[in-house]
Amino acid sequence: MQDKENLTPKQIVEELDKYIIGQDKAKRAVAVALRNRHRRRLLSDDLREEVIPKNILMIGPTGVGKTEIARRLAALAAAPFIKVEATKFTEVGYVGRDVDSMVRDLVQVAVKIVEREKAEEVKDRARDLAMDRILDIMEPPPRQREPHFQAPRMPPQIQAMVTAIFPGARPVEQPVGEMEEEEESEEYARVKAEQKDRIRGRLREQLLAGELDDRTIEIEVEESPSSFMQVFTPQGMEEMGMDFPNMLSGIFPKRSKKRTVTVAEAKEILADDAVRDLVDQDAAVREAIERTEQSGIIFVDEMDKIAGREAAGGSGPQVSREGVQRDILPIIEGSTVITKYGPVRTNHILFIAAGAFHVNKPSDLIPELQGRLPIRVSLDTLTEDDFKRILREPKNALIKQYIALLATEGIELEFTEAGIDEVARLASEVNASSENIGARRLHTIMEKLLEDISFQAPDLPEKKILIDETYVRDHLAGIVKDEDLSKYIL
Repeated sequence: MQDKENLTPKQIVEELDKYIIGQDKAKRAVAVALRNRHRRRLLSDDLREEVIPKNILMIGPTGVGKTEIARRLAALAAAPFIKVEATKFTEVGYVGRDVDSMVRDLVQVAVKIVEREKAEEVKDRARDLAMDRILDIMEPPPRQREPHFQAPRMPPQIQAMVTAIFPGARPVEQPVGEMEEEEESEEYARVKAEQKDRIRGRLREQLLAGELDDRTIEIEVEESPSSFMQVFTPQGMEEMGMDFPNMLSGIFPKRSKKRTVTVAEAKEILADDAVRDLVDQDAAVREAIERTEQSGIIFVDEMDKIAGREAAGGSGPQVSREGVQRDILPIIEGSTVITKYGPVRTNHILFIAAGAFHVNKPSDLIPELQGRLPIRVSLDTLTEDDFKRILREPKNALIKQYIALLATEGIELEFTEAGIDEVARLASEVNASSENIGARRLHTIMEKLLEDISFQAPDLPEKKILIDETYVRDHLAGIVKDEDLSKYIL
């Protein structure tokens, strides 16, 4: 696959098709939005700043793939991504976390992504440094021998003058015995150093081969300040954009402690320490902020739950809903949010909003918010045929997941085509007779269908099990027919 940034809309849809069945209109909309980001990067500086993302509003019932489309899009673009529920801002009111928290969370995700990438770049160097530290503990390197002090020899003219003045004076020379002793000492030190080098070489080979992983050694590591700092960290400092623990870490000195661990554990601990030393944290934060501003994606779910206008002279939940909309509006419009990593501009973050809109309509949102969600796509309700394809086609299809899970117990699970069709039919039937929860119904059906096998798998004498139409009906048909029972079980 070619560079992620250069994927065409058609290629983006093809990648999404590997995990999501149907919903072509929504896939096309997000594919164009992602491609427009690439196009924007190619513009001149003055025009690039003027091109804002065309945010998307997905309309459709639960379980049809709204969240999955956004999540897979972010993974495809390697972009920072978070999902937030719009209703949480009505639940906590205005004394709790404000809407800016979604941007702070997005920056946190971006920082972790960049740190992980930077760590991957230096992991080989960090591993070598960790090996060196373990070698120094197990077999310290030879100490450098201090140079022997030798009195300087006098020039012949000066020596002759001294002899004339002091007839009994002897020339200042190093005794032959001491010279021989020093040469022997140097030879001994050289032999010892070569011996230590050979020992360290063998130890390094054994360390690389993992032959010493079970041996215990004592290492010195930096004590984590997190638990200590939490005592002094006032709740809510994060919402003020202040990194209070790091501020305190500059006041209190870093402390280290000794730990007795196995060599295998020491490799991991010391490699992590080396990574922290090798990665430029300031550069990582700058890159994370840049990614957040230019590539970040925020998925705001349950937008229909906050839709509603304030009635004249009215009060109650409608007021709260409209208030939340007005709080979200400047974030989507484009503003600067102060985070503990620095200010972050939201002008070019892509917002994908979603909601079922069974009761409320998109037109019930305040006009300003509607204007900031110009792309509207309606997602289709999933049919029985969709369920059949969902069970079979995606790379992460449920059938493939259960086959792989039970294979770890030695169970060879085989689904017939008729058995898969029957599962899809029953899932569609339950959705029609009770609450329609879309593809999530397949999870409940499949879990109930394979409950006995999953429970008894380690003890089953018969390791090959066939899931056909008869097996599905025997285990599920009775529950599906009893509507009262299916509401509780399925």
